[in-house]
Amino acid sequence: MQNRIFSHLFGDVGHDFGQPVMLWQVGLLLGTLLLAWGLAWLLRRTLDLRRQTRYQALRFGAESLNRAFFPLIGAALVWLAQAVASPFMHTALLDLALVPLFGIGLIYVMFFFARRVFGSDGEAHTLLFFVEKVVSLIVWVGMVLTVMGIQDDVLDWMASVRFRVANAHMTLLSLSTGLLWVCVTMVVAMWLGSAFEERLMRARTLDANLKVVVARVGRASFMLAAVLISLSLVGIDITVLGVFGGALGVGLGFGLQKIASNYVSGFIILIDRSLRIGDTINTGGLQGMVTQIRTRYTVVRGLDGIETLIPNEKLITDVVQNQSSYLTRGYAKIAVQVAYTSDVDEAMALLAEAAHGVDRVLLDPAPTPYLVGFGPDGINLELGFWIEDAATGTSSVRSAINRNIWRLFGEHGISIPYAQRELRIVGAGDILSRPVNLTGDAANEPGSAA
Repeated sequence: MQNRIFSHLFGDVGHDFGQPVMLWQVGLLLGTLLLAWGLAWLLRRTLDLRRQTRYQALRFGAESLNRAFFPLIGAALVWLAQAVASPFMHTALLDLALVPLFGIGLIYVMFFFARRVFGSDGEAHTLLFFVEKVVSLIVWVGMVLTVMGIQDDVLDWMASVRFRVANAHMTLLSLSTGLLWVCVTMVVAMWLGSAFEERLMRARTLDANLKVVVARVGRASFMLAAVLISLSLVGIDITVLGVFGGALGVGLGFGLQKIASNYVSGFIILIDRSLRIGDTINTGGLQGMVTQIRTRYTVVRGLDGIETLIPNEKLITDVVQNQSSYLTRGYAKIAVQVAYTSDVDEAMALLAEAAHGVDRVLLDPAPTPYLVGFGPDGINLELGFWIEDAATGTSSVRSAINRNIWRLFGEHGISIPYAQRELRIVGAGDILSRPVNLTGDAANEPGSAA
């Protein structure tokens, strides 16, 4: 075995060493590698410009794809040179160079797909490093076996190792091949789903809810197709999935009923577009803005800034008030009381003026004052107005308008009455039986506490 390995690794190259044919091979190899480097540089520059202008999401993982250009183009050119020159001379050096060029290019291509699948948000995850190490190990082992010329012996040995799984007879080679095909098809399906979702999200003519629905259905379809294809390649009869599907349906009908209901309700919300991201809703005493519509739940941000996760089933079965017809506007009121001696028309005009110039108070519809009733101490007035972005809070707007009301009423002599109460003491003589009025003015005069 050692003589065979030594003969395959160095025999042909050593036979050509020191002869003019070796110089021709070295020249061809250097020329093809130099040409491959130039073509790779042009291709890399072209794709980098496209990523900067249009495909921003492709930047993550682009470094691996850029590194794959040179070995892959080099392998293609070396293979072409070997095919042209082989009828005229020995090409042992070119044959040997093909192995590392193709293997290294394959590693970087797999790195690119892995980063697009497991790092689509632009961050490297732990699973990504594990996948890269496994891919590197498999490809390097394959290159070493190919260079040593014992790949056929290893494959024959793997095919001779037989074992039984349930009623199926398998070999180590068939098991390894099946696992490899499953991994490849799943990674390709995940990459296609990610690329499909990115392109779909960039479309400007589709509704946001429709984008989410189509993207999720597309991902699920790619994954289902990958599972069926991989099982067929491994040799497993996919008709046995009917039993599994029936068991899954029974499980969904009993133990996973609520979860399945929430998932189905989520798709219904997205399809019929009854709720959209950015809508202001009121359900179950909670008022806020919809920030996310997930498959199982919907995220609503309340007026206090706290986010609440509402199961999608609740949004289907319960009463939901959607205030999106007013976009993000909200209606607010401020009540105030003026004395009976005040000019009511002037007071109402000052109320409307107090809302002008306040940030986030809309002028259309305009702030409107109302005379709502007559109280025991004064005339009850009310100012109604609309606030922009009411989901962010209304306290600051109310405070600013109240300060303007206080200032304008003071400048124009509009008084806000104090509460007046009459106290009678019965059975204490003529003097004590006289009525005594306790008013706010008397209580605030100097010496009144005595």
